[in-house]
Amino acid sequence: MNITDNTILITGGGSGIGLEIAKALSPANKIIIVGRTKEKLEAAAKDLENVFTIQADITNETDIDRLYEEVKTTFGGINILINNAGNAYVYNLANGDDIYSKAVAEFTTNYFAPIRMTDKFLPLLKQQNEAAIVNVSSIVGLVPSSHLPTYSDSKAALHSHTRLLRYELAKETNVKVFELMPPLVATDFSAEIGGLENGIPASQVANDLVKALQENIYEIHVGDTESVHNSFFVATEGAFATFNN
Repeated sequence: MNITDNTILITGGGSGIGLEIAKALSPANKIIIVGRTKEKLEAAAKDLENVFTIQADITNETDIDRLYEEVKTTFGGINILINNAGNAYVYNLANGDDIYSKAVAEFTTNYFAPIRMTDKFLPLLKQQNEAAIVNVSSIVGLVPSSHLPTYSDSKAALHSHTRLLRYELAKETNVKVFELMPPLVATDFSAEIGGLENGIPASQVANDLVKALQENIYEIHVGDTESVHNSFFVATEGAFATFNN
């Protein structure tokens, strides 16, 4: 798809992967970065061209309604929605405390918020000549991490939802659906699990997204995700063959 002259909304756009995506896609596009903290957003956008900020909590239905109205009134709509905001707790299921609450918080941000954002903005996306939804999942959506158990669950759910959404929207709309699947990334978000020391640069994730948008590559396997993805499906096919013999 065309990667210029778009109006792009990025949740969790004030730092990490979201901010690097904003940098990679500006100034050739109009970028709206969304996050909970106004000061953080303004600091992120200060030195970037064509980047605008809207403070909103995408886990709050009232905030999403307000966000929608502001985007529609100020920008006339969007044609690319990037659901990037995330939430994670580092713990082990055997030793975890209050696992249920952690899982609810993670699913609220990582799964239900993208669904709600898509549901809200899809009518605007359908009006465009060319439009896209990008859901940012993770390598742990394919192979779960013992340190991020319910975060892994939420990304697996998002992966499944994204594939079905792509299939259904392709039937009768021009809205393309992409899934960005990074491995460990060097951001503050992943600092607790060694991301700053061992992760790939967030700019690499953003650049791979830009290339995939241009080439209409719908599942974007960044870094090690490609080898993990291939190994997962080889193992799955082997198990399926054994089950059916």
